[in-house]
Amino acid sequence: MRKVAIVGAGMTAFAEHFALGIKDLLPMAYSECAASVDKGLAKTDVQAAWFGAMGTTDGFASGILADALGLPDIPVTRIENSCATGNDAIRNALFGIASGAFDVALVVGADKVRETPSKNLVWEWEAMTRDQAWDYPLGLIAPAGFALHVARYLHESPATREHMAQVAVKNHRHGVRNPKARLRFEVTLEQVLQAPTVASPFGLYDCAPQSDGAAAVLLAAADVADRYTDRPVWVRGVGLGLDSVMHQHKRDMTTFPATVRAAKQAFAMAGLTPGDVDVAEVHDYFTGIELMSYEDLGFADRFEGYKLLEAGVTSVGGALPVNPSGGLKTKGHPPGATGVAQCVELFQQLRGEAANQVEGARIGLAHNLGGPTAVSAVTLLSGPEE
Repeated sequence: MRKVAIVGAGMTAFAEHFALGIKDLLPMAYSECAASVDKGLAKTDVQAAWFGAMGTTDGFASGILADALGLPDIPVTRIENSCATGNDAIRNALFGIASGAFDVALVVGADKVRETPSKNLVWEWEAMTRDQAWDYPLGLIAPAGFALHVARYLHESPATREHMAQVAVKNHRHGVRNPKARLRFEVTLEQVLQAPTVASPFGLYDCAPQSDGAAAVLLAAADVADRYTDRPVWVRGVGLGLDSVMHQHKRDMTTFPATVRAAKQAFAMAGLTPGDVDVAEVHDYFTGIELMSYEDLGFADRFEGYKLLEAGVTSVGGALPVNPSGGLKTKGHPPGATGVAQCVELFQQLRGEAANQVEGARIGLAHNLGGPTAVSAVTLLSGPEE
């Protein structure tokens, strides 16, 4: 397969964009992406697009992208894979270029989550799936479903509720420096621990805010990348892992097999190991997910992820900063856009241009987990010097 690089990246702020629709957010993300291309981008250079979106209220998703960006003459493929949608869209575009079908492709992720209240999402899902999704009529939407895993993890491991709170404190501290983040304020350990309970063991500050937003990256084959930049960020590996969506089918609630499978695929494709990673954007929809994912991604041994927090390893300035953007926890989580936005952050990190820069970052990892817990996507990137 041909080598593939990211040559441009941009995103909107993640927020409650009540005054803006998908058709407004898409051009905003694309414009910033195009502006980041060092040598300029002609819209006619784009040969194909992949659009990650969980759902839109404006109609046919692929058509919305083509209309909003003025790209009616190219194939547009819509990707939907729960919270892994954004990184899966990048994965599919990578294969489109690596196979030789295209030289230049656009990946955009966007969602308007704040247009639908959570209470309605539960019953819409039940109506769509009926007998296929037994968990959801019982109320096991994302907070409750992930809480089952994290509660069991805290029971079996030395990790405590305080370690989860340390994730929140860290990511809020990081998010203050990110102008695109939604919750740009710091919190204390005491505030996190004393916050109202959402679904035990999650309190208010353990949960990412529902948000609207869009993000875009431009991919190019290695043999044309220098038309756009002399500082490409290389896509080294991608992985997609699956697991059962039914909690009653899970033998071990203290790990996410989908993440383990996705990470193994990505590292094998890249020829890298977890020890090579300098900076990571890890799915922290809930703080306990980030803590457990340290182990599933290979950054820590089983039941020892808490040690990274205690030693400051995952803070900016530590050996492996995790979520220097503030993560989903403070940046927000429009599912279709989140994985793409993670790669926007890593694109800037690996080029030394990030708002909360990790010094010397050469290898970056992006990770999503959704379904809930049934699908994971991992993307590995390396900087221009690699």
